[in-house]
Amino acid sequence: MAAGPRRDTRGIVDAPDLFARVRFRRREPAAALRPYLEHYWLIDWDLTEPYAAHVVPHPSVNLVLQRYGAAETPAERSGYAEVAGVDPGLFTRKLTGRGRVCGVQFRPGGFRPFAPEHALCDLTGRRIAAAEVLRTAPPVDAVLDPDDEDARVAALDAFLLALEPRPDPRATLAMAAVDRVRTDHTVRRVDRLAQDLGLSARSLQRLFSAYVGVGPKWVILRYRIHEALERAGSGPAVDWGRLAADLGYSDQAHLVRDFTATVGVPPTAFAPR
Repeated sequence: MAAGPRRDTRGIVDAPDLFARVRFRRREPAAALRPYLEHYWLIDWDLTEPYAAHVVPHPSVNLVLQRYGAAETPAERSGYAEVAGVDPGLFTRKLTGRGRVCGVQFRPGGFRPFAPEHALCDLTGRRIAAAEVLRTAPPVDAVLDPDDEDARVAALDAFLLALEPRPDPRATLAMAAVDRVRTDHTVRRVDRLAQDLGLSARSLQRLFSAYVGVGPKWVILRYRIHEALERAGSGPAVDWGRLAADLGYSDQAHLVRDFTATVGVPPTAFAPR
């Protein structure tokens, strides 16, 4: 596992524009939590004009503690926590005024040890009050009140450690399977992935349904789109035909179709301006 939080911007649509408007950081959790978590992510903003942030979500569950200074409801103004299952589509959030969000991105497959009674497919596409999914409610004020981000991280560590996640061999297998898809671009077919893991395709489907929340084919496609989105923002001279081939597409048109269906615009719309 790589040391420290990842530094790429994969999944964030027009990351330079977002980072120019908000303060965004990733932080590493306590050592005992790292087998299950990707990282914590912290966002603070103070905007004079509304801004819509767009994300092509990872195949991960997130625990999100949030407070919106210009919110419409008392809960949003005082702060609340929710569990966000894997979002199949493009996630958009309108930011206004001042606000703060502290999030926990679990590794794909890594949330189940914290809520073992929940099949992850039941959370897909849903945002649920955290107290309904976890056995205790997160300490919203303890996480969101401090301006010192070390204190926020410490509060998240303490809460998650108190949930006492226990090793689950099937969760470990699911995490390894998704890591394989993310890091090995030669994995383009579900049957190949299942074979490499010593599983039948049906067993792999069941594993992903229960521990990831989406199927392996969906995960393969989503990481392809993340790669394409990252390349789209890297420079104006992207060879889309070559990239399509590198990602396992039969031709450029299929890549453009999948990208446009997921993000809403073709990849060329995200070339640097």
